[in-house]
Amino acid sequence: MAQKKRVLMLGNLACVHGAIYAGMRFYAGYPITPSTEIAEGCARELPRIGGRFIQMEDEIGSIAAVVGASIAGLKAMTATSGPGYSLMVENIGYAYMTETPCVIVNVQRGGPSTGLPTKVSQSDTMQARWGPHGDFTAITVAPSTISDTVSETIRAFNLAERFRTPVTVLLDEVMGHMREIITLPEPGEIEVLERVRPTCPPEEFVPFERTPNLVTPMPRYGDGYRYIVTGLTHDQMGFTTNKPEEITPKLDKLRNKIENYKEEIIKLRVEMMEDAEIAFVSYGSVSRTAFQAIDIARKAGVKVGGVQLYTIWPFPDKELAELCNRCNKVIVAELNMGQIVNEVRRVLPPDVSIHSLRRYDGEILTPMQLLEKLEEVL
Repeated sequence: MAQKKRVLMLGNLACVHGAIYAGMRFYAGYPITPSTEIAEGCARELPRIGGRFIQMEDEIGSIAAVVGASIAGLKAMTATSGPGYSLMVENIGYAYMTETPCVIVNVQRGGPSTGLPTKVSQSDTMQARWGPHGDFTAITVAPSTISDTVSETIRAFNLAERFRTPVTVLLDEVMGHMREIITLPEPGEIEVLERVRPTCPPEEFVPFERTPNLVTPMPRYGDGYRYIVTGLTHDQMGFTTNKPEEITPKLDKLRNKIENYKEEIIKLRVEMMEDAEIAFVSYGSVSRTAFQAIDIARKAGVKVGGVQLYTIWPFPDKELAELCNRCNKVIVAELNMGQIVNEVRRVLPPDVSIHSLRRYDGEILTPMQLLEKLEEVL
């Protein structure tokens, strides 16, 4: 049996590899530190496989082009950092309303405003959930290794296609610019989901039909299925509406097509939680630090475990509550002023003591800092 290919790969380029593996054939973006290598990788690789790369005039145009390419039938992606994501949020909201699958990668840096272009942060975590205005339900995934970055980018595309929705991949400066030796997946090794297409005659097509799983088949433009695409609230035929009896079902569809199938979306890494009295909860690059600290603490006889959130949104309420119900203390470690810690507080019973470990000066959390926090709460 031939040995699988192993390569030393940059995190941002691992994202490119995962996207192409998932079938991404259109990328529109604008260069911004620390995500630019994703654009460079797509510019190099997509023309070789018949895909299209376009550098737009700004991030607003980039996400607009991605939405248009997806409606035309292509799997599409863009990548940016915090300031660019802020510019994109209106059109991301448009993609939620029009139920257009696409992937947005945010390689986070310190903010607000121009902030810290070359420093690490996880301060866009809440923006990935609440960025666009209005009622919608977001999907956001967060890798913690370069190998994860490949597989989670693939999963992001699968989720986008499965649920006809935008999906955000939260990387950060450390993840984007770190290199690790990884084994690349072979073709067919990881399942790749394709968009469900309508099979009915065009004249019978209902473009936003409330199907049993609330995900309507999506035709390519040019296949003969004519329909209206609008950011205005619309009925099942796509026509704008002000009727309460049509508005509520539309917004319920956007929410319930995700909330009713959370078990397909939630993904966690769980280590040493069977007998844990204290738990670290983390996500993204901080999880690397957390699991190293857990290993050191276990060797010292401390019953500590860890839960990594591969899926941040929708938040794993039930799963986290079940995992941490035997703990008396939980430490939430993140590179911001404390964004996920309140979500953890919300889902855990009041007798569990919740502690926040925060760093937001542009540097990483170290294992020693986590161990010092552990000693503090013991």
